[in-house]
Amino acid sequence: MLSGKRIVLGVTGGIAAYKAAFLLRAFQKAEAQVRVTMTPSALQFVGSDTFSSLSRHAVAVDIFPGNQSDKNQWTRHISWGEWADLFVIAPCTANTMAKIAGGFSDNMLTATVLSARCPLLVCPTMDGEMYRSAAVKRNLATLRGDGIHILEPEAGYLASGLEGRGRLPETEMILEECRAILEEQQLRGLLSGKKVVVTAGPTREFIDPVRFISNPSSGKMGFAMAEAARTMGGEVTVIHGPVHIPKPGGVDTIEIVSTDELFEQVKAHADADVIIMAAAVADFTPESPAEQKIKKNDDASSLKLSRTPDILSWLGHHKREGQTLIGFAMETENMVEYAQKKRESKKADWIAANSIADHNSGFGTDTNTVTLLGENVRQDFSGTKKDVARQLLDRIFNTG
Repeated sequence: MLSGKRIVLGVTGGIAAYKAAFLLRAFQKAEAQVRVTMTPSALQFVGSDTFSSLSRHAVAVDIFPGNQSDKNQWTRHISWGEWADLFVIAPCTANTMAKIAGGFSDNMLTATVLSARCPLLVCPTMDGEMYRSAAVKRNLATLRGDGIHILEPEAGYLASGLEGRGRLPETEMILEECRAILEEQQLRGLLSGKKVVVTAGPTREFIDPVRFISNPSSGKMGFAMAEAARTMGGEVTVIHGPVHIPKPGGVDTIEIVSTDELFEQVKAHADADVIIMAAAVADFTPESPAEQKIKKNDDASSLKLSRTPDILSWLGHHKREGQTLIGFAMETENMVEYAQKKRESKKADWIAANSIADHNSGFGTDTNTVTLLGENVRQDFSGTKKDVARQLLDRIFNTG
């Protein structure tokens, strides 16, 4: 995936700047072409000669360099921005991140960011509690909202001697993220012009004002499917239950709580071209929720339940021509058998099945192992939930 790709590597003024030299060499070993731009502060940690020697190309630092022998140097941010297939800033300090979020272009690196017509990957690094500060959180949210990729820093021993989050991830992790981003680029356009609805997270069925029936769904898989659909050009609406993770950028979101609320919203958006039912929907609801909190000394010792609407089945039996319906199935045993029966009985086009028995798969995890079932199709996918989401949609829409 990296072979032959043209990468601009941005280096900013943090202690991890020296690690960028190892990253550059890793890109080259993967047969990518690399050019380097540095902020003036980065020169306090690593000299530009290091990167020019390794990249065999002049390093861009100042918009108006002192050496005027090349009168086109001041437009280098334009030519590099058009040349690159991927722009990676590693490490990226809080200062540079704030400049990018605000659209500032006071050095060659930040000017090239504005000129770039390729994906941008930012690898934030900082010390102490800086990464937890309100300003950094706001800037991260802005960057994500602008479609910029963020690779979260690792936790560990920092330059100050403190323990915390702020370390530059290992080189191979950065390479893996770069490959994933470039893979996304190849998938762009698969859902262009399509309306996509994704459901995500849990539903809650209240027993009384303070207790409810629910499940541990975090919404991560549903949000990953929404991000993948958006990347592929879809016009995405996410209908989600109560979650505590950042919402995907560039999509419309609708918050619900109960299964009935989810059903109403799904019916209102049932004309979508693609519907992905990734929400973990409660199958039962109390028949008579208490208006006040039930006390421990109350006589009631049983709870009468009724079934909630089967939303996937309703969609399958009301599916219009040309619509694609994708369901999810979480099982504890006989996963493929039960999921295949679910696909057939509910008239879904595809079912993505996974087992809660695997500790690296299912509720709350960042990774997943999924078996995709379709008409005469069975295929396994594994990786991060973002990777799996891309793989699923690629299989469904790129190869039928």
